[in-house]
Amino acid sequence: MFYDQAKIYVKGGDGGAGAVAFRREKYVPEGGPSGGDGGRGGKVILVADEGLRTLVDFRYKRHYKAERGEHGQGKNMHGKSGEDLYLRIPVGTVVKDADTGEILADLVEHGQMVVVANGGRGGRGNARFMSNTNKAPTIAEKGEPGEERNLLLELKLLADVGLVGFPNVGKSTIISRISAAKPKIADYHFTTLVPNLGVVELEDGESFVVADIPGLIEGAHAGAGLGHEFLRHTERTRLILHVLDIAGSEGRDPLEDFQIITEELRKYSEELAKRPMLIVANKMDIPGAEEKLRRLREELGDKYEIYPVSAATGEGLKDLVYAVARLLPEIPAPQLFTRDGEKHKITQAQSTRRFQLTREGDVFVITGKEIEKHVQMTMFDTEDGLYRFQNILKAMGIEDALLKEGIKTGDKVIIGDLEFEWED
Repeated sequence: MFYDQAKIYVKGGDGGAGAVAFRREKYVPEGGPSGGDGGRGGKVILVADEGLRTLVDFRYKRHYKAERGEHGQGKNMHGKSGEDLYLRIPVGTVVKDADTGEILADLVEHGQMVVVANGGRGGRGNARFMSNTNKAPTIAEKGEPGEERNLLLELKLLADVGLVGFPNVGKSTIISRISAAKPKIADYHFTTLVPNLGVVELEDGESFVVADIPGLIEGAHAGAGLGHEFLRHTERTRLILHVLDIAGSEGRDPLEDFQIITEELRKYSEELAKRPMLIVANKMDIPGAEEKLRRLREELGDKYEIYPVSAATGEGLKDLVYAVARLLPEIPAPQLFTRDGEKHKITQAQSTRRFQLTREGDVFVITGKEIEKHVQMTMFDTEDGLYRFQNILKAMGIEDALLKEGIKTGDKVIIGDLEFEWED
């Protein structure tokens, strides 16, 4: 099956905890601290792979965690860092933060990589805390938690040429004629339920990739029919072939069809509407097609090149293929663009405030990335750990802020997952 969207959860590996240990060696009666540091957690890395064509691998497994770092040990032995987790995705995948809409990466070349979740650093062992005033520290740090994120993966096909048009105008037949692609073809609407890719090879050795975009209808930009699901696949194409049923075999007016689909492209993206376009007047083998072709040329011939073809007989397809091959080198590859409502990746200014303090009666809530990380990495089951955390509260100005707000013995303080009662 073809899956061009997936939502997954990724988490970097947690850092390993530092160790509390002391040298116990013969002839060294008062050995110093020897607790090693914990290892860093592994990263989650996305890798573009040209051998993949779909995001189906993420349909059944949606949670991915990198390996955590190993804990430190005695004799100053540091823990091993966790293995990085590599996830392979198709070339042409846009990676977004699912919660913010921020575009994190657009992987368009084989082997491109992006780190989407960093591993946490390892906690320091007690050997790191030895000082002139404390020769035998019993304090160490827990490992830092790894980053976690919800990701939205969107696959946008990397094709040079995109075939668009109403259902049943002959796009699938055309792509089957000019390439080795074998799409499902039948005489009813929406036979094509997924985009089809075909490689067109010319006699001189040149080639280009064509995408058959499933049939669009009026309102496609807003999600009508299958249009909203597949319009994104036109974003990377350099040239658009607008296929019309010039014979009007289903009772529709080809000129009106052209205007409707062109408007749908414009509503989806103004930039997409400006892409170079050729008109392919298909079904020329049906009686009455010549008259409608003349009308089409009168209306649009001064704005667009029009190529009359018959996908059924193959008439005119060679001229069309060589016209495309002639135009493509002159058209630059489109840059990544975003639709209205999508957020560009920006660097946000960091607040100069190290923490925030809010009060609700006798409950004081302290928030802030720095202090919350200290909470996560502090070992509260040791006296040295508690004493160090108290010093951190003083050094960051949190203690003074609490006293200024009128905290008293017995009041509750909440910092992340930590809750404790205040004592003077």
